[in-house]
Amino acid sequence: MSRSAALALLIAIAPLPGHALAETVAEQPEAAPYDDSISEAAYAQELEHAIALLAPGQKVLAVFGANWCHDSRALAGWLTSPDFEPLLRDHFEVVFVDVGSPQTGAGRNLDLAARYGVSDIAGTPNLLVIDADGTLVNTPESAKRWRNAASRSEESIYAFLESYTFDPPAVEGTE
Repeated sequence: MSRSAALALLIAIAPLPGHALAETVAEQPEAAPYDDSISEAAYAQELEHAIALLAPGQKVLAVFGANWCHDSRALAGWLTSPDFEPLLRDHFEVVFVDVGSPQTGAGRNLDLAARYGVSDIAGTPNLLVIDADGTLVNTPESAKRWRNAASRSEESIYAFLESYTFDPPAVEGTE
């Protein structure tokens, strides 16, 4: 490529004056909240405690992941970001649970996820929405569909969580 062609290409792909590149690409936060030194019994107590703390209409958001996993760190980054703080504070108790490396047979705390109906975990992260009765609100399949969390937008993650902030309307005749 000639020098003038390379310069023309750089000019064509450069941001317009006054527009920073960061404005066109959302910064993705990352966090590493998964603690592999906590026992399954301690994590179980933490989840039970979170369930006990729920205010009416709130749910527990149990995030089963690992610090080595880019998708787990990305999801945790959004969940610990200031943009998510009001939604999570008002509607969820968040618990991060380390699962080790289930895809290599070195998984941890997998029986804990199975208590809520999510078994055969083959990857990370997994996102369980649990109500005050200790019942899984989302499906086991949807809980496992977060292995691409790093490629999801902030808006899509927020919308998913927001969809669990409303209780379904009571069916007439069941009250």
